[in-house]
Amino acid sequence: MRFALALEYDGSRFLGWQTQPGGGTVQDALQAALTGIAGAAVQVTCAGRTDRGVHAREQVVHFDTEASRPESAWVRGANALLPDSIAVQWAMAVAGDFHARYCAVARTYRYVLLNRPVRPALAARHAGWYHTPLDVAAMREAAQHFVGEHDFSAFRSSECQAKSPVRTLHALEVQARGERIDFVLRANAFLHHMVRNIVGTLVYVGNGRHSPQWAGEVLAARDRGRAAPTFAAEGLYLERVEYAKQWGLPALERGILSVPALP
Repeated sequence: MRFALALEYDGSRFLGWQTQPGGGTVQDALQAALTGIAGAAVQVTCAGRTDRGVHAREQVVHFDTEASRPESAWVRGANALLPDSIAVQWAMAVAGDFHARYCAVARTYRYVLLNRPVRPALAARHAGWYHTPLDVAAMREAAQHFVGEHDFSAFRSSECQAKSPVRTLHALEVQARGERIDFVLRANAFLHHMVRNIVGTLVYVGNGRHSPQWAGEVLAARDRGRAAPTFAAEGLYLERVEYAKQWGLPALERGILSVPALP
């Protein structure tokens, strides 16, 4: 049978998502727990691989198993075997042609930035930080240049393995609450480091280094060297993965993302 499940995790405790020979990744921990429940080796496929230090509120995976277990075993049973920094949220049997990555129609990432003169301590592993005041209105204006279907070559890492740099960014919101600024991006898919590179470029606009129009010029240039440096991983969260209704996957209730020492 094929199962899908969703999990959340604190990426600061792991070496990223993808399995490594020495272990220490989210995938390694999850597969070990599911293998313990199934009594046989389990391999999982995720909706989107996250880098070291990047968190997830809703990562979706699928796996195949011959083990006959109630769906609750893949949740409560797996959680009993997982470290406290990973928690399965739901699990359900799905059709054999469901694929966590290829069936996803949209993904949402959130970058949480603390904008204040002094660096954070309690939130150091869960939020980015910038020390000088940022112009939120200017960043919102710049963000609109990215919305739509574009070649995002200027915002992909040199290690990106995607066949095409073209992505459709459905929305990019810049939300401000006190010292906290959230960048929320929803797209059909993302390139490696795309979100963090866009955030870095918006920060360059927010601090007055460049005008909002510069963001559009960087996008059009398709040159990674024109954009800002990659922003820190700590503030990035994979917030949501969306699928067509035909798969019948549950939708998680999402309140405001709570980050230590942030409003």
